[in-house]
Amino acid sequence: MEKSGREEDALRLAMPPLQTWYRANARDLPWRRLRTPYTVLVSELMLQQTRVEAVKERFVRFTERFPTAEALASASEEEILKEWEGLGYYSRARNLHKAAKIIAREGFPRTWVGVRALPGVGDYTAGAICSIALGLPEPAVDGNVLRIVTRFFADPAEIDDVRVKKRYSSLLREVYPPETGEFTEALMELGAIVCVPNGAPMCGACPWSALCKAHLRGEETAYPVRREKRERRREDHTVLVIRCRDKFALVRRPEKGLLAGLYGFPFGDPAPYRILASKRAKHIFTHIEWDMTGYLVETDEEQEGYLWATAEEIRYRYALPSAFSAFTEWVRPRS
Repeated sequence: MEKSGREEDALRLAMPPLQTWYRANARDLPWRRLRTPYTVLVSELMLQQTRVEAVKERFVRFTERFPTAEALASASEEEILKEWEGLGYYSRARNLHKAAKIIAREGFPRTWVGVRALPGVGDYTAGAICSIALGLPEPAVDGNVLRIVTRFFADPAEIDDVRVKKRYSSLLREVYPPETGEFTEALMELGAIVCVPNGAPMCGACPWSALCKAHLRGEETAYPVRREKRERRREDHTVLVIRCRDKFALVRRPEKGLLAGLYGFPFGDPAPYRILASKRAKHIFTHIEWDMTGYLVETDEEQEGYLWATAEEIRYRYALPSAFSAFTEWVRPRS
Protein backbone atom coordinates (compact mmCIF):
# COMPACT_ATOMS: atom_id res chain seq x y z
CA MET A 1 0.00 0.00 0.00
CA GLU A 2 1.51 3.29 -1.09
CA LYS A 3 0.76 6.36 0.99
CA SER A 4 -1.79 8.55 -0.78
CA GLY A 5 -4.38 11.21 -0.11
CA ARG A 6 -7.02 8.51 -0.16
CA GLU A 7 -5.43 6.65 2.76
CA GLU A 8 -5.01 9.89 4.70
CA ASP A 9 -8.66 10.73 4.13
CA ALA A 10 -9.70 7.27 5.32
CA LEU A 11 -7.75 7.68 8.57
CA ARG A 12 -9.07 11.19 9.15
CA LEU A 13 -12.60 9.81 8.80
CA ALA A 14 -11.74 7.08 11.30
CA MET A 15 -10.32 9.39 13.99
CA PRO A 16 -13.52 10.85 15.53
CA PRO A 17 -15.21 7.47 16.22
CA LEU A 18 -11.95 6.12 17.66
CA GLN A 19 -11.53 9.08 20.00
CA THR A 20 -15.20 8.92 21.08
CA TRP A 21 -14.85 5.20 21.76
CA TYR A 22 -11.65 5.74 23.75
CA ARG A 23 -13.21 8.38 26.01
CA ALA A 24 -15.97 5.93 26.91
CA ASN A 25 -13.88 2.75 27.19
CA ALA A 26 -10.33 3.64 28.27
CA ARG A 27 -9.03 1.53 31.12
CA ASP A 28 -8.02 3.27 34.32
CA LEU A 29 -4.26 2.69 34.27
CA PRO A 30 -1.99 4.37 36.84
CA TRP A 31 0.35 5.93 34.27
CA ARG A 32 -2.60 7.66 32.59
CA ARG A 33 -3.37 9.65 35.73
CA LEU A 34 -0.15 11.68 35.59
CA ARG A 35 1.28 12.23 32.12
CA THR A 36 4.57 13.98 32.80
CA PRO A 37 7.48 13.28 30.45
CA TYR A 38 9.28 11.40 33.23
CA THR A 39 6.36 9.17 34.21
CA VAL A 40 5.58 8.40 30.57
CA LEU A 41 9.22 7.45 30.07
CA VAL A 42 9.07 5.12 33.09
CA SER A 43 5.80 3.49 32.03
CA GLU A 44 6.83 3.00 28.41
CA LEU A 45 10.12 1.36 29.35
CA MET A 46 8.33 -0.87 31.86
CA LEU A 47 5.72 -1.86 29.28
CA GLN A 48 8.26 -2.94 26.67
CA GLN A 49 7.65 -6.67 26.18
CA THR A 50 5.78 -6.84 29.50
CA ARG A 51 2.06 -7.33 30.17
CA VAL A 52 0.03 -4.38 31.45
CA GLU A 53 -1.18 -6.35 34.48
CA ALA A 54 2.39 -7.08 35.53
CA VAL A 55 3.32 -3.39 35.35
CA LYS A 56 0.40 -1.73 37.18
CA GLU A 57 1.54 -2.14 40.78
CA ARG A 58 5.22 -1.97 39.92
CA PHE A 59 4.81 1.39 38.19
CA VAL A 60 3.09 2.84 41.27
CA ARG A 61 5.72 1.46 43.62
CA PHE A 62 8.61 2.54 41.40
CA THR A 63 7.38 6.12 40.95
CA GLU A 64 6.63 6.41 44.67
CA ARG A 65 10.23 5.34 45.40
CA PHE A 66 11.67 7.47 42.57
CA PRO A 67 9.12 10.26 41.92
CA THR A 68 11.40 12.38 39.74
CA ALA A 69 14.27 11.91 37.33
CA GLU A 70 16.50 13.55 39.92
CA ALA A 71 15.52 10.99 42.56
CA LEU A 72 16.18 8.14 40.17
CA ALA A 73 19.49 9.62 39.03
CA SER A 74 20.76 9.79 42.61
CA ALA A 75 19.87 6.16 43.39
CA SER A 76 22.33 3.29 43.03
CA GLU A 77 21.99 0.77 40.23
CA GLU A 78 21.53 -1.96 42.84
CA GLU A 79 18.53 -0.13 44.35
CA ILE A 80 16.95 0.34 40.94
CA LEU A 81 17.43 -3.27 39.87
CA LYS A 82 15.84 -4.45 43.11
CA GLU A 83 12.76 -2.28 42.46
CA TRP A 84 12.67 -3.67 38.91
CA GLU A 85 12.90 -7.29 40.10
CA GLY A 86 10.47 -9.61 38.35
CA LEU A 87 9.83 -7.37 35.35
CA GLY A 88 12.69 -8.89 33.37
CA TYR A 89 14.75 -7.32 30.59
CA TYR A 90 16.89 -5.54 33.17
CA SER A 91 18.75 -3.55 30.54
CA ARG A 92 15.61 -1.35 30.51
CA ALA A 93 16.21 -0.42 34.15
CA ARG A 94 19.85 0.39 33.48
CA ASN A 95 18.92 2.51 30.48
CA LEU A 96 16.27 4.31 32.53
CA HIS A 97 18.91 5.08 35.15
CA LYS A 98 21.25 6.48 32.47
CA ALA A 99 18.42 8.54 30.96
CA ALA A 100 17.49 9.94 34.39
CA LYS A 101 21.06 11.15 34.90
CA ILE A 102 20.94 12.98 31.56
CA ILE A 103 17.53 14.50 32.36
CA ALA A 104 18.62 15.57 35.85
CA ARG A 105 21.64 17.29 34.34
CA GLU A 106 20.16 18.78 31.14
CA GLY A 107 16.38 18.79 31.59
CA PHE A 108 13.88 16.68 29.67
CA PRO A 109 14.32 17.03 25.88
CA ARG A 110 11.46 18.72 24.05
CA THR A 111 11.91 17.33 20.53
CA TRP A 112 11.56 13.86 18.99
CA VAL A 113 15.27 13.81 18.15
CA GLY A 114 16.19 14.70 21.71
CA VAL A 115 13.86 12.13 23.25
CA ARG A 116 15.00 9.46 20.78
CA ALA A 117 18.60 10.06 21.86
CA LEU A 118 17.88 9.02 25.48
CA PRO A 119 19.28 5.59 26.42
CA GLY A 120 16.80 2.77 25.85
CA VAL A 121 14.41 4.91 23.79
CA GLY A 122 13.56 3.66 20.30
CA ASP A 123 11.24 5.08 17.68
CA TYR A 124 8.08 3.73 19.31
CA THR A 125 8.92 4.92 22.82
CA ALA A 126 10.01 8.33 21.51
CA GLY A 127 6.70 8.67 19.67
CA ALA A 128 4.72 7.70 22.77
CA ILE A 129 6.54 10.20 25.00
CA CYS A 130 6.35 13.02 22.46
CA SER A 131 2.65 12.58 21.67
CA ILE A 132 1.40 11.75 25.19
CA ALA A 133 3.55 14.07 27.30
CA LEU A 134 4.81 16.78 24.94
CA GLY A 135 1.84 17.29 22.62
CA LEU A 136 3.83 16.56 19.46
CA PRO A 137 2.24 14.78 16.47
CA GLU A 138 4.67 11.87 16.60
CA PRO A 139 3.18 8.37 16.17
CA ALA A 140 4.09 5.38 18.33
CA VAL A 141 4.00 2.51 15.86
CA ASP A 142 4.58 -1.01 17.16
CA GLY A 143 3.18 -4.44 16.36
CA ASN A 144 -0.19 -3.57 17.90
CA VAL A 145 -0.64 -0.46 15.77
CA LEU A 146 0.56 -2.26 12.66
CA ARG A 147 -2.01 -4.99 13.30
CA ILE A 148 -4.79 -2.40 13.52
CA VAL A 149 -3.87 -0.41 10.44
CA THR A 150 -3.10 -3.40 8.21
CA ARG A 151 -6.53 -4.78 9.07
CA PHE A 152 -8.07 -1.37 8.50
CA PHE A 153 -6.59 -1.23 4.99
CA ALA A 154 -6.51 -5.02 4.37
CA ASP A 155 -2.84 -4.53 3.62
CA PRO A 156 -0.90 -7.75 2.85
CA ALA A 157 2.55 -6.18 3.39
CA GLU A 158 4.74 -8.01 5.92
CA ILE A 159 4.81 -5.93 9.08
CA ASP A 160 8.30 -7.23 9.94
CA ASP A 161 9.61 -5.16 7.04
CA VAL A 162 11.00 -1.92 8.48
CA ARG A 163 9.78 -0.06 5.41
CA VAL A 164 6.18 -0.91 6.31
CA LYS A 165 6.62 0.57 9.78
CA LYS A 166 8.16 3.72 8.33
CA ARG A 167 5.34 4.06 5.81
CA TYR A 168 2.63 3.85 8.44
CA SER A 169 4.54 6.17 10.77
CA SER A 170 4.64 8.75 7.99
CA LEU A 171 0.97 8.25 7.18
CA LEU A 172 -0.15 8.63 10.81
CA ARG A 173 2.03 11.68 11.31
CA GLU A 174 0.13 13.42 8.51
CA VAL A 175 -3.29 12.89 10.14
CA TYR A 176 -2.61 13.42 13.85
CA PRO A 177 -5.35 15.46 15.56
CA PRO A 178 -4.61 18.21 18.09
CA GLU A 179 -5.29 15.69 20.90
CA THR A 180 -2.04 13.89 20.18
CA GLY A 181 -1.82 11.93 23.43
CA GLU A 182 -5.43 10.82 23.30
CA PHE A 183 -5.07 9.56 19.74
CA THR A 184 -1.88 7.63 20.54
CA GLU A 185 -3.46 6.01 23.59
CA ALA A 186 -6.67 5.29 21.68
CA LEU A 187 -4.70 3.28 19.12
CA MET A 188 -2.91 1.47 21.95
CA GLU A 189 -6.22 0.71 23.65
CA LEU A 190 -7.91 -0.54 20.49
CA GLY A 191 -5.09 -3.01 19.97
CA ALA A 192 -5.13 -4.11 23.60
CA ILE A 193 -8.81 -4.82 24.19
CA VAL A 194 -10.58 -5.06 20.80
CA CYS A 195 -8.29 -5.69 17.83
CA VAL A 196 -6.37 -8.21 19.93
CA PRO A 197 -3.17 -10.05 18.95
CA ASN A 198 -4.19 -13.58 19.93
CA GLY A 199 -7.54 -14.94 18.82
CA ALA A 200 -10.31 -13.36 16.83
CA PRO A 201 -10.76 -9.58 17.10
CA MET A 202 -13.93 -8.38 18.80
CA CYS A 203 -15.28 -6.52 15.79
CA GLY A 204 -18.73 -6.04 17.31
CA ALA A 205 -17.19 -3.65 19.86
CA CYS A 206 -14.89 -1.87 17.40
CA PRO A 207 -15.48 1.79 16.47
CA TRP A 208 -13.99 1.04 13.05
CA SER A 209 -16.20 -1.94 12.16
CA ALA A 210 -18.00 0.02 9.40
CA LEU A 211 -14.69 1.26 7.94
CA CYS A 212 -12.26 -1.66 8.33
CA LYS A 213 -11.65 -3.36 4.99
CA ALA A 214 -10.57 -6.65 6.55
CA HIS A 215 -13.78 -6.80 8.60
CA LEU A 216 -16.00 -5.83 5.66
CA ARG A 217 -14.43 -8.67 3.68
CA GLY A 218 -14.64 -11.14 6.58
CA GLU A 219 -10.84 -11.51 6.51
CA GLU A 220 -9.84 -10.08 9.91
CA THR A 221 -7.58 -12.98 10.88
CA ALA A 222 -5.72 -12.84 7.55
CA TYR A 223 -3.93 -9.73 8.83
CA PRO A 224 -1.35 -8.77 9.82
CA VAL A 225 1.00 -10.75 7.59
CA ARG A 226 4.22 -11.74 9.34
CA ARG A 227 7.36 -13.60 8.48
CA GLU A 228 7.67 -17.08 9.95
CA LYS A 229 9.24 -16.93 13.40
CA ARG A 230 12.45 -18.83 13.98
CA GLU A 231 12.34 -21.60 16.57
CA ARG A 232 13.68 -20.82 20.04
CA ARG A 233 17.03 -22.32 20.96
CA ARG A 234 16.76 -24.73 23.90
CA GLU A 235 19.37 -24.98 26.62
CA ASP A 236 19.64 -27.41 29.54
CA HIS A 237 21.00 -26.07 32.83
CA THR A 238 21.58 -27.43 36.32
CA VAL A 239 20.85 -24.74 38.91
CA LEU A 240 22.37 -24.95 42.39
CA VAL A 241 20.87 -23.23 45.41
CA ILE A 242 23.86 -23.68 47.70
CA ARG A 243 23.23 -23.15 51.42
CA CYS A 244 25.95 -22.67 53.98
CA ARG A 245 24.46 -22.18 57.42
CA ASP A 246 22.26 -19.06 57.05
CA LYS A 247 23.67 -17.85 53.71
CA PHE A 248 23.19 -18.74 50.05
CA ALA A 249 25.59 -18.56 47.11
CA LEU A 250 24.99 -16.04 44.33
CA VAL A 251 26.99 -15.34 41.21
CA ARG A 252 27.00 -12.23 39.06
CA ARG A 253 26.54 -12.92 35.38
CA PRO A 254 28.85 -11.37 32.76
CA GLU A 255 28.27 -7.74 31.81
CA LYS A 256 27.23 -8.76 28.30
CA GLY A 257 24.73 -11.33 27.13
CA LEU A 258 21.59 -12.81 28.64
CA LEU A 259 20.72 -11.41 32.12
CA ALA A 260 23.85 -9.27 31.88
CA GLY A 261 25.31 -8.13 35.20
CA LEU A 262 22.52 -9.63 37.33
CA TYR A 263 22.87 -11.87 40.34
CA GLY A 264 21.55 -15.42 40.16
CA PHE A 265 22.09 -18.93 41.40
CA PRO A 266 25.15 -20.71 40.01
CA PHE A 267 25.04 -23.48 37.43
CA GLY A 268 27.04 -26.61 38.21
CA ASP A 269 27.25 -30.17 39.42
CA PRO A 270 25.40 -31.02 42.67
CA ALA A 271 27.57 -34.09 43.37
CA PRO A 272 30.10 -32.39 45.72
CA TYR A 273 27.29 -31.23 48.03
CA ARG A 274 24.64 -32.73 50.28
CA ILE A 275 21.47 -32.75 48.17
CA LEU A 276 18.36 -31.72 50.13
CA ALA A 277 15.77 -31.27 47.39
CA SER A 278 15.37 -31.07 43.62
CA LYS A 279 12.82 -29.89 41.06
CA ARG A 280 12.44 -29.14 37.35
CA ALA A 281 11.50 -25.78 35.86
CA LYS A 282 11.38 -24.00 32.52
CA HIS A 283 11.85 -20.37 31.60
CA ILE A 284 11.21 -18.87 28.18
CA PHE A 285 13.12 -15.85 26.94
CA THR A 286 12.44 -14.21 23.58
CA HIS A 287 14.72 -16.48 21.56
CA ILE A 288 15.95 -19.00 24.15
CA GLU A 289 14.25 -21.57 26.34
CA TRP A 290 15.93 -22.80 29.52
CA ASP A 291 15.07 -26.30 30.73
CA MET A 292 16.40 -26.39 34.29
CA THR A 293 16.95 -28.99 36.95
CA GLY A 294 17.39 -27.26 40.28
CA TYR A 295 18.98 -28.64 43.44
CA LEU A 296 18.92 -27.32 46.97
CA VAL A 297 22.30 -28.37 48.33
CA GLU A 298 24.24 -27.79 51.53
CA THR A 299 27.89 -27.21 52.30
CA ASP A 300 29.85 -26.61 55.50
CA GLU A 301 32.23 -23.99 54.07
CA GLU A 302 31.68 -20.85 52.01
CA GLN A 303 33.60 -21.43 48.79
CA GLU A 304 35.42 -18.60 47.06
CA GLY A 305 34.02 -17.14 43.87
CA TYR A 306 30.49 -16.67 45.22
CA LEU A 307 28.69 -13.83 46.92
CA TRP A 308 27.20 -15.26 50.09
CA ALA A 309 23.97 -13.54 51.15
CA THR A 310 21.26 -14.16 53.73
CA ALA A 311 17.66 -14.82 52.75
CA GLU A 312 16.77 -11.31 53.93
CA GLU A 313 19.51 -9.74 51.81
CA ILE A 314 18.33 -11.65 48.76
CA ARG A 315 14.78 -10.55 49.39
CA TYR A 316 15.48 -6.86 49.95
CA ARG A 317 18.82 -6.09 48.32
CA TYR A 318 19.78 -8.33 45.43
CA ALA A 319 17.61 -8.49 42.32
CA LEU A 320 17.22 -12.05 41.07
CA PRO A 321 15.82 -12.58 37.55
CA SER A 322 12.45 -14.28 37.25
CA ALA A 323 14.22 -17.13 35.43
CA PHE A 324 15.19 -18.39 38.92
CA SER A 325 11.83 -17.79 40.59
CA ALA A 326 10.96 -21.50 40.72
CA PHE A 327 13.89 -22.03 43.10
CA THR A 328 13.62 -18.99 45.37
CA GLU A 329 11.20 -20.84 47.68
CA TRP A 330 14.27 -22.63 49.01
CA VAL A 331 15.82 -19.32 50.09
CA ARG A 332 14.60 -18.87 53.64
CA PRO A 333 16.12 -18.74 57.10
CA ARG A 334 16.87 -22.08 58.72
CA SER A 335 14.28 -23.01 61.27
